Amino acid sequence: MKILSFGEILWDVYPDKQHIGGAPLNFAAHLAKHGEDVSMLSALGKDTLGKEALQQLKAWGIDTTYVATLSDKPTGSCQVTLDANAVPTYNLLEDVAYDYIPCDTVTDTFDVLYFGTLALRSTYNLESLQKLLNKGRHRDVFVDVNIRPPFYTAQTVRFAAENATIIKISDEEMPTVASLLGLETAAVQDFVRVLAKKYPNLRCIIVTRGADGALAFDTAHNALYSCESERVQVVSTVGAGDSFSAAFLHKYLQGQGLDACLVYAAKVAGFVVSHVGAVPEYHKAAFG
Repeated sequence: MKILSFGEILWDVYPDKQHIGGAPLNFAAHLAKHGEDVSMLSALGKDTLGKEALQQLKAWGIDTTYVATLSDKPTGSCQVTLDANAVPTYNLLEDVAYDYIPCDTVTDTFDVLYFGTLALRSTYNLESLQKLLNKGRHRDVFVDVNIRPPFYTAQTVRFAAENATIIKISDEEMPTVASLLGLETAAVQDFVRVLAKKYPNLRCIIVTRGADGALAFDTAHNALYSCESERVQVVSTVGAGDSFSAAFLHKYLQGQGLDACLVYAAKVAGFVVSHVGAVPEYHKAAFG
């Protein structure tokens, strides 16, 4: 199976260090660690951060054929400053390379297209991605809704719901998503059914619930599955949701049932939160 991950590649820049990230990149990195054939569709600046990002993608085994290098835009970054009590403030810079991702360069056919909502903050990307989706080359479209204030609108969340076949939403994001889509906020078991009724293109709806586990709704069979989270010592939650998405999709593409996909994804996410970094070292064999 071939997977194309669309969206941001960015650096969290602290006063004394920097870390590469972005949900689509973390997702792709975890898929690569599972042995999947995954490519990034993104854009970087012609700068030091861009060069270092390309090196990291290649080190993770991610194909960079569709990562554009733009000479007139900087590589995406989030400037992190710390106050006297070490409390961070985040400044996610705008008008950067990943706001201008050229989708017309894609000539290959992919089984799955992934995207989140942050990169849809630019009209350029929204229109560019729509053209790619119109070609209908994908068996599945996996969307991870990332509500990052102020970088979301009713339009971008609706675009996500209209184009996804698999959608992942956290329980914290659920009330916002429901409001933006004109749905009544309700218990998660009711929410997934209302969402499925409004958007019949959806085959699977995933709701992650942090320490309370996760749910997956099979829309065709009106079947709801759940799993508990792994009981681990939490070190960092950075990248946990992305690892969950990648692990779930890995098993889903093997034809596993949604219950098995959930359990496996929870194991991987549990390992990630118990380690430092969004993409810690591991081998998929460790999770069975």
